Amino acid sequence: MTRIYISRDMASVALGADDVARAFEAAGCEVVRTGSRGLFSIEPLVEVESEGKRIGFGPVGPEDVAAVLDGSHKARLGDVAELPFFAGQQRFTFARCGIIDPLSLQDYADHGGWRGLDAARAMAPQAVVDAVKASGLRGRGGAGFPTGIKWQTVLDAVSDAKFIVCNADEGDSGTFADRMLMEGDPFCLIEGMAIAGHAVGAGHGYIYIRSEYPFAIAAMREAIALSAERIAPFTLEVRVGAGAYVCGEETALLDSIEGKRGQVRAKPPLPALSGLFGQPTVINNVLSLAAVPFILAEGAEAYAAVGFGRSRGTMPVQLAGNVKHGGLYEIGFGITLGELVNGIGGGTASGRPVRAVQVGGPLGAYFPPSMFDLPFDYEAFAQAGGLIGHAGITLFDDMVDMAHMARFAMEFCAVESCGKCTPCRIGSTRGVEVMDRIIAARDSAPAVPAGRQWEGYLQKALNSRTPDRIDTGLEAQTALLRDLCDTMKHGSLCALGGFTPYPVLSALDHFPQDFGAPAPIKEAAE
Repeated sequence: MTRIYISRDMASVALGADDVARAFEAAGCEVVRTGSRGLFSIEPLVEVESEGKRIGFGPVGPEDVAAVLDGSHKARLGDVAELPFFAGQQRFTFARCGIIDPLSLQDYADHGGWRGLDAARAMAPQAVVDAVKASGLRGRGGAGFPTGIKWQTVLDAVSDAKFIVCNADEGDSGTFADRMLMEGDPFCLIEGMAIAGHAVGAGHGYIYIRSEYPFAIAAMREAIALSAERIAPFTLEVRVGAGAYVCGEETALLDSIEGKRGQVRAKPPLPALSGLFGQPTVINNVLSLAAVPFILAEGAEAYAAVGFGRSRGTMPVQLAGNVKHGGLYEIGFGITLGELVNGIGGGTASGRPVRAVQVGGPLGAYFPPSMFDLPFDYEAFAQAGGLIGHAGITLFDDMVDMAHMARFAMEFCAVESCGKCTPCRIGSTRGVEVMDRIIAARDSAPAVPAGRQWEGYLQKALNSRTPDRIDTGLEAQTALLRDLCDTMKHGSLCALGGFTPYPVLSALDHFPQDFGAPAPIKEAAE
């Protein structure tokens, strides 16, 4: 009987994978449902097992069964593992995704599963924490805080109860790595959480998943039930969030698990000392916890050997938006932004020039092509006025209006704010109003002379439009916008208000012409 592999990932199913699987089953094939390998332009992907290889065809429809089985289908890809998109990756965390049946304990064990947990349980808790420190693993959810330091704090805390919490509230636009991992290799996350439990002395864990991920919720619940005996005495349960973006912030997430409205807590105390139900709590992102089994199984040195500067190991980069080859690409830190956008992503799907990329979700900075030599590294991005965040990269072509994108950032913050602090709650609302005045002034202004002759031109042209109480001129409103961003960045209680200035200021700095100023002199000359 011919064995066929087809993804059960939510993105693949949305593209028709279930119908394709049923068609192959009707043709008498043995169909194994896997996770997605992560290149969505070839989904639904069908892989035919042949002489130890998996020959891929994609995208495939239900009507293509006969052509796939006889090898004549025009979308024949060859050995999937040798496709350039996959061959160039360094898959530490996603090594099994798209390869195994996600809910087969045997399949997981046959592909190296549980080795990390077995190694950890043969070590003292402090030795496990030391291994995580030595690996250089940092938080993959946004801030990049050293994971081992967080674990050490919880290990050292004295308490009758401690918890492990996984933040799977993947709310950033253009990100899907958490979902892919939970749907394609759920035992990996469970193993990582069980290792964390042993390392810090926690007996119970929670996986907080956003309600928009029904496939991931079902997969994790089934995987927890199947692995309960294997990870005992550690226990796990899934909690489902209601879709509030602010619950991606760790303390708001803890409030939500406790049954409260998700609002940001003031720090101190840190969750590592007083977290869930007032007890010491390790709270990490899915990708942080899922990296731990590799570290314990292969050794901290193997993980630390990959990377760039203080950013060690690999990062599952997610390419989305107006991109030709959208998907997940796991690679060591240090690859340049340009290599990711043009070399891996293939540029824009529209075929038009790339004008900007946003890195780090809706609150990440925008970067122009002139900055594509920037290495993908926490410190390099921070120095450039940006952040890696959850490593989502969203592409925009030259049709984008960056002033409108800056306005969207302020509006997004206003809608998603928990309302607890004034800079975020009020600042974002005022930010939308300022952006509306900037856009209105820009759209009603006469043509701007090129070069340096523009200085003072716009303000003089707009003086006649200035109301008695508010100077709506572009120069005044731009100055007000920068001042407002400074207040939000340094005065907000959490990263929602604190990071909103990143897209606004980066758009203002790199694309001034969209805010009514002329293009930079070089661009104007061209």
